[in-house]
Amino acid sequence: MAFLAWRSGPARYGAGLIALLPATLLYMVHCDRGRLKAAAARRFLAGMTRAELIAACDNFANSRLGRRLIRPDAEQCWTSWRERGAELVIVTASPEEVVAPFARQLGADRLIGTLLEFDADDRVSGGFASANCRGPEKVARLKAVYGENLRLAAAYGDTSGDKELLGLADAPGYRVFTQRRG
Repeated sequence: MAFLAWRSGPARYGAGLIALLPATLLYMVHCDRGRLKAAAARRFLAGMTRAELIAACDNFANSRLGRRLIRPDAEQCWTSWRERGAELVIVTASPEEVVAPFARQLGADRLIGTLLEFDADDRVSGGFASANCRGPEKVARLKAVYGENLRLAAAYGDTSGDKELLGLADAPGYRVFTQRRG
């Protein structure tokens, strides 16, 4: 949502949120975050070319707001695991294109996220090409890459959608990173 707000600007973002009210009300009935997220992608991203989206995501990651999103204590933990030779994977419900610049900056070995759907002209359709990578889907996607007997040395999360992922870790951390950049 921070990316969408940054890219849209206050007026367009506010208008977009108002336009999403019906989808938000429907969410209270079906409780499907993926459907709500797809509605937001349609509202804010549909029609963008892949190249435009990637450029916007790169600009966001390098913006003042984008740089503030990575918590210093999380970055220190990441660096510590890197120094120990761990394979570092980001598993996120966010679209991969949005998180990819951050993953590159951090030197992630792999990024697993929600996949946006692109049409024949390589424009964002507003749908998803994968299931919303949240909750049990995070575990399923990891196991698809690393095998059914996957066990994690550590995992960190900050939403209810991380519960299943944290259950795979010898050292789970829920909302352990609290530092903010100034």
